[in-house]
Amino acid sequence: MSIDTSDMPNIVPGALQPLDIAALAGPDAPQHPPRILLLYGSLRDVSYSRLAAEEGARVLRALGCETRIFDPSGLPLPDDADADHPKVEELRDLALWSEGMVWSSPERHGAMTGIMKTQIDWIPLSAIGGIRPTQGKTLAVMQVSGGSQSFNTVNQLRILGRWMRLITIPNQSSVPMAWKEFADGRMKPSALYNRIVDVMEELARFTVMTRGRSAMLTDRYSERVETQEDVHKRVSS
Repeated sequence: MSIDTSDMPNIVPGALQPLDIAALAGPDAPQHPPRILLLYGSLRDVSYSRLAAEEGARVLRALGCETRIFDPSGLPLPDDADADHPKVEELRDLALWSEGMVWSSPERHGAMTGIMKTQIDWIPLSAIGGIRPTQGKTLAVMQVSGGSQSFNTVNQLRILGRWMRLITIPNQSSVPMAWKEFADGRMKPSALYNRIVDVMEELARFTVMTRGRSAMLTDRYSERVETQEDVHKRVSS
């Protein structure tokens, strides 16, 4: 199977490996395209975190994934609206739909942006309709900076990913002086672009290998004990 790179002029022909779902997960595992949700952390007209996410989405689609990008414009601050707010419902529905995520944030004052954190804060750890939106799913983290190389934001995103019980992949992307790396809405050829391709390729593979195994990977002794205690209390009451 060949990969369509017509929308990715930076990709060296033949160098991007197709996603072989059957080989990665086995013939009895789910074979549908991996579902990836991408979040970005800036509302600027020229948002480099959004452009980086869009480049990642192009790679994911070329690999055979299905992608959705959430627009955070209009999303209220946490606790400043009810969970039935349309933008909150949209975000939560996408989180439930997804099997993996990409979080792409600018670094502002040495940290992720409030826009990025607001999106994560609106995704609950607890179950919605019996399903936890994040537990056992995969995550890739990326950041863009206006200045020199930094890893503050990706490190923070990793902490949040662990807290949300996401399987955060080892690879990550940090793009310094992002204003130099993009032209006309597209990322220029560079080692930094190649790193984003690496991250997306790794995310797609991890997603295929771990989806369908979430229940086994996230099964916890402490939660089983709590469940047994709850059952015992109901029976005794």
